[in-house]
Amino acid sequence: MGNPRAAEHARRIASKDLGAPEHTPKTTWENLTEAVRETGGYPTRAQAERLTRTVLTALGTHLTGDERVALAQSLPPEAGHLIASQIPLPHPLTAREFVDSLSTRIPDSTPATARWDVSSVLTALSTTIGPALTDQVLSQLPRGYALLFGRAELAAMA
Repeated sequence: MGNPRAAEHARRIASKDLGAPEHTPKTTWENLTEAVRETGGYPTRAQAERLTRTVLTALGTHLTGDERVALAQSLPPEAGHLIASQIPLPHPLTAREFVDSLSTRIPDSTPATARWDVSSVLTALSTTIGPALTDQVLSQLPRGYALLFGRAELAAMA
């Protein structure tokens, strides 16, 4: 593994050279998972961490381009890596399919509890990254995801 400071410096330079906005993490991994724990009412942060890893890994398969880069850069390195290391699917799942697919990956989960878990992670994520980046992320996802991010569904754009 290389020097973390050099890698960060290279990322910043590349971001500026490409004209991409520079995003810096707005929180730590511990604070993000604590926000998930509080949002979902989970008894332990370990449970919240497992769910956060599972949901962010799945979300990473649904995003591409600038939104994917901006989201990964806005999160703590542990979370950003979960997003950035995934190979995007050719077509994102609907919100219901997304939740159903996660219910098979979360131990002792049902579609109803998986919806709660996914929504807990994505609502905490939305609070962390802010409304502008949440809007960008939602613009890449099929209708129905806004509710999972704790928001009303966005109106169709003209």
